[in-house]
Amino acid sequence: MPETAASSFALRPARPADMRAVRGLVEPYAQRRILLAKEMVGYYEAVQEFVVAESGDGAGNAEGAADDSGGTVIGCGALHVMWDDLAEVRTLAVDAAWRGRRVGHALLDALVERAASLGLSRVFCLTFEVAFFEAHGFREIDGTPVTGEVYAELLRSHDDGVAEFLDLARVKPNTLGNTRMLLEL
Repeated sequence: MPETAASSFALRPARPADMRAVRGLVEPYAQRRILLAKEMVGYYEAVQEFVVAESGDGAGNAEGAADDSGGTVIGCGALHVMWDDLAEVRTLAVDAAWRGRRVGHALLDALVERAASLGLSRVFCLTFEVAFFEAHGFREIDGTPVTGEVYAELLRSHDDGVAEFLDLARVKPNTLGNTRMLLEL
């Protein structure tokens, strides 16, 4: 993935070696109940879904993790495919020292591009950052924007994110109390 215009960070697909740094980025948000905490095994199982931002100057993050090129993971985000036309943006997090430097915007743009390249037509998210996602074309939704047949299939998932998308009673109010949003590609 290309380096950003600011040239202070670059995006790339995540590697298993990044997952401890990703967890370190998520932890402060999970402690404040902004993101869901996960077990380490969950990060490794989802490594293919993640894109990471890494600094070009070797500056550290909460974990101080650097890859073999000397960059440090300063942001992350994942795209979880839910159905043939639908995915969810998950685990979008940026190190506090890098907030306000468009890292989150670049990560979200990369995830939306990934969704489009997979032939998906809709991207869902649960967020407290409504204005941020609205700036990227997401809109608040009520209900579940899938057919009854797809709804029945998605009910078979054990994933809490899918349950929140479906607005199931077992996650009401949704786990964190955030806003359900959708982007039509």
